[in-house]
Amino acid sequence: MIRPALPLLAVFLAPLLALATPARAVVGGTEAPDGAPARSSVMVLSSRGGVCTGIVLARDVVLTAAHCAAPGAEHRVHFRDEAGAPVLLGVAARAVHPGYDAGAIAGRRRSIDLALLRTEAALPARFVPASLTEAPAAAGTPLTLGGYGVARPGDHRSTGTFRTATLPVVEPYGPSRILVWLKGATASGACEGDSGGPVVGAGGGVLAVTTWASGTGKAACGGVSQGVLVGPQRAWIDRTTAAWGAPARWE
Repeated sequence: MIRPALPLLAVFLAPLLALATPARAVVGGTEAPDGAPARSSVMVLSSRGGVCTGIVLARDVVLTAAHCAAPGAEHRVHFRDEAGAPVLLGVAARAVHPGYDAGAIAGRRRSIDLALLRTEAALPARFVPASLTEAPAAAGTPLTLGGYGVARPGDHRSTGTFRTATLPVVEPYGPSRILVWLKGATASGACEGDSGGPVVGAGGGVLAVTTWASGTGKAACGGVSQGVLVGPQRAWIDRTTAAWGAPARWE
């Protein structure tokens, strides 16, 4: 466990240090800090002030979105210890999926928005490595997404507590072999800070990683939530985690 010096801590935790009210995440979701997805999730912070979620695959390996960990900034894995004190772990190695395209959304191009981080020190034993799944999810299938992001769009004071929302799969562009989309009947879903978080199937396995969300009405979030399916990227995930001596678990 690494406890950084105060100046470094302030740089990475600046978006979180302003918390004055109970923190929440996932707009329209439910607080679930003790649920199974939360026990397999951490936060990924950027020296530029970015906040994301990450999925624990091993005591020293975290899966997240590539845009949360791409080169050009320093990153740390963040969690709170048993006493509630913030802890930051440095990143010893990172692997960004070779199919990631930072300009994909603006250019309407395909992108595999995934990255793996290897921490400099092991996470505490209370973190349970998540299992991944290649299970298909047809339109209408309910999936649960989770994350540490904002509960209210634009309000960074509402980050920091793990929340979940269960939403059905939709196919706005037809079925995809790369992406999955979720949309509920009411404004609910991923928002700022939830990128990199788990999208979980009925069996508890992580089926996708949250990467993008749209708004509804005048709100910035609460529309469609999008994730990258992990099953089609199994070869890259297995190759990378095996090279780090921590093979990913699959259902």
